[in-house]
Amino acid sequence: MHFNAGLPTDALLLAAGATENTNSLVSFAWIMAAALLAPLVSYMLGYRLPSVALLLIFGMIIGPSVLDLAAEDEGIEMLKELGVGALFLLAGFEIQISTLKTKEAGTALSTWIICALACGVGAYFLVDNVPGAIVVALALTSTALGTLTPMLKQDRILGTKVGNSVMIHGAIGEVAPITAMALLLGTRSTLTTMIILLFFIIIAVAVAVMPAAIASTIPWVKTAFISGAGSTNQTILRLIILILAILMAVTAVFELDIVLGAFAAGIILNRIIPDEFHRRLEHRLDVVFYSMLIPVFFVVSGMSISWDTIAHNPWKVLGIPALILVTRGLPVFLRENVGHTGSDIETFRERLQVSLYSATGLPIIVAVTSLAVNSGIMEAENASIFVSGGALTVAIFPFLASLVGGNQQEKKDEKTPDAESKDL
Repeated sequence: MHFNAGLPTDALLLAAGATENTNSLVSFAWIMAAALLAPLVSYMLGYRLPSVALLLIFGMIIGPSVLDLAAEDEGIEMLKELGVGALFLLAGFEIQISTLKTKEAGTALSTWIICALACGVGAYFLVDNVPGAIVVALALTSTALGTLTPMLKQDRILGTKVGNSVMIHGAIGEVAPITAMALLLGTRSTLTTMIILLFFIIIAVAVAVMPAAIASTIPWVKTAFISGAGSTNQTILRLIILILAILMAVTAVFELDIVLGAFAAGIILNRIIPDEFHRRLEHRLDVVFYSMLIPVFFVVSGMSISWDTIAHNPWKVLGIPALILVTRGLPVFLRENVGHTGSDIETFRERLQVSLYSATGLPIIVAVTSLAVNSGIMEAENASIFVSGGALTVAIFPFLASLVGGNQQEKKDEKTPDAESKDL
């Protein structure tokens, strides 16, 4: 009788894999429970606290630092990455390329550069090293456009002068820090990184023109896509998710931030989808992404927040939103009040709204601090303080902006059941 020595090892590996899958599913169940609870509690509070902020709070509660009901393993991390991609695809889909060529976009870029340089110089005297100063500058001067987009939708600000201005400042406040992070904090030389970014742009352009090229050279493909668009095949949505997956994969292979790929995918879709189909497609994307992927991202981001760090460093955590308001929100506010920026914003209240929305940051803070910890530039405890402070900006600044607008209650009362169901 021969004994197969490989069987016990195989059995152990299978058991370990089954246990890991079970843990992922248990964590996912708790994450989705938090995702469902957040909008219900937000409704109970009269929408005074955005559901996005509650997703972060509930994530921290179910996370390892409080109840330890859910953990971020490889399976959950993959869902989180897809949530980031979905979030920034929708943000890019809202951006009109024409607006990025306007005077207001130029003003927004120059404002961000002033913010980053001033913040970097100030941070250098505190941390006494250039990489640390760059980390602080990029973390404090970013704008969470992807995070803000569902809030702007919920408050029905998109399409208004304030909403358009926030989208422009947000686009600059996302893409500029990501690009600077790749150029200044990567392990490669600046020239190599610039070449890689150029290759990424070439691939993105190729992805953008490929659907039209295939449709024109192989007519039956276009007919097949149209035929399956509204059925169980959902060909159009699958094409969109494929474009997102390709560009996220390219950024991962090139060791760039996946936000860049997702944002580019959204901008590409905005260009290749005819205007008359935008609203219908946007509704479908909202259903697909806001039902699971995007809430998972926010809840899992909240799980990474350490309650012990907050409890032992409350003033540092509270100081981060104040610093972000001074280094990002205040310059935007002053720039809107000094000279003509092209935004057509006339009132003090609207300028204050734009500055508060612009000072809302989280995803880039998570990205830049994670890179800094992995590179040994920043300690994990300090990174947790920055992420916690960034989460507070999501909870506080959009709420204050809504109050400054003086129309939160009016917007809430105007909501229809269908519109309310699309909110996060």
